[in-house]
Amino acid sequence: MNFIEELKWRGMMHDFMPGTEEQLQKEMTTAYVGIDPTADSLHIGHLVSIMMLKHFQLAGHKPIALIGGATGMIGDPSGKSEERNLLSEDELRHNEGAIKAQLLKFLVFEDAENRAEIVNNYDWMKEFTFLGFLREVGKHLTVNYMMAKDSVKKRLETGLSFTEFTYQLVQGYDFLHLNETKNCKLQMGGSDQWGNITTGTELVRRKNGREVFGLTCPLITKADGNKFGKTEQGNVWLDPNYTSPYHFYQFWLNGSDVDAERYIKIFTLFPKEKIDALIEEHRQAPHQRILQRELAEDITIRVHGKEAYDTAVKASGILFGKGTAEALKELPEDVFLAVFDGVPMHNVEAGVIQDGVGMVDFLSEKTGIAKSKGEARRMLKEGSISINKAKTTEDQQVSSEMLINGKYILVQRGKKNYYLVTVR
Repeated sequence: MNFIEELKWRGMMHDFMPGTEEQLQKEMTTAYVGIDPTADSLHIGHLVSIMMLKHFQLAGHKPIALIGGATGMIGDPSGKSEERNLLSEDELRHNEGAIKAQLLKFLVFEDAENRAEIVNNYDWMKEFTFLGFLREVGKHLTVNYMMAKDSVKKRLETGLSFTEFTYQLVQGYDFLHLNETKNCKLQMGGSDQWGNITTGTELVRRKNGREVFGLTCPLITKADGNKFGKTEQGNVWLDPNYTSPYHFYQFWLNGSDVDAERYIKIFTLFPKEKIDALIEEHRQAPHQRILQRELAEDITIRVHGKEAYDTAVKASGILFGKGTAEALKELPEDVFLAVFDGVPMHNVEAGVIQDGVGMVDFLSEKTGIAKSKGEARRMLKEGSISINKAKTTEDQQVSSEMLINGKYILVQRGKKNYYLVTVR
């Protein structure tokens, strides 16, 4: 299966210029995807373009990841309702380094004729003078041509700065530069980049008379129409400091069946036969969430490693009914807090439990989990209270021996109501 066919069955093809498929069949071709370093981590929205580069390399072609050190100082108006805040050069340099480290997990950068490369457009843009850019680039494209782009037309009513208006020229020059220096003949990106990509192909044609190509993938959304990769906490990041491996794993695990069928094609490297078999198996027993589990396992291991995946699975089991006090205590503190992020928090002083405190007093007077001693007694008689995943009774006490990570006690009422007590 060639590259175009691979993208089509995976649902990763939106549009491509005539002649693209013929070019890829003719010779090993170099293609690039641009990523503006507006943060010091990629998020899962970037993974679609990265997976395109991965499939491109597997098909025998050469991928280039372009870090937009220069374009990131301007801000792309495509798909944006207002102008971005501009980052300082120091912020951009820091972000570039972090993104490069993440890209190393996905592409092969050595020991192959088609080894991947990372380039930075700041390297060739930093010496450009304003007058030089106008003469070398600006004169080749008319204002009429640039105004016809959707990314420009959609912003005319709300306002578009000259800086943003010229973004397509800067991105177009990237394609020209890579074509001249690395014989790059294809630019790929999301469907919102079609205007910028075709500006690049037109600039190459008008300046050098060469034929180059463009290809886009669909912008991924969830089945409910909401933006892919967005949660209540914001973007789902690849950096574990921004999105914990546990929350990363949970994002994929909690997807709908419709989304999981699409995502397993886009975000894994599983062959068509395996994916078709998994989809059929899932449809026979959807309650087992086979697709979600396979997808979550594959992508969590590739981004965070096997150990982080195993910990996330263990933590998930604890939250949903499985697990013991010993299992809770084995979780690293950051994972433990990630699992119970958002549950009601209560604080007590260490002296309160040092010599042990009765369960009724602990639930009512010391923490306020129960509104009164009477309510605490009722909950305990009903058998609905667990401490650190162990059922408890009225005649038991809470002591410092129960502490998780030396400072936490987990109280559970029924199956779904959790309370985290921090002992200070």
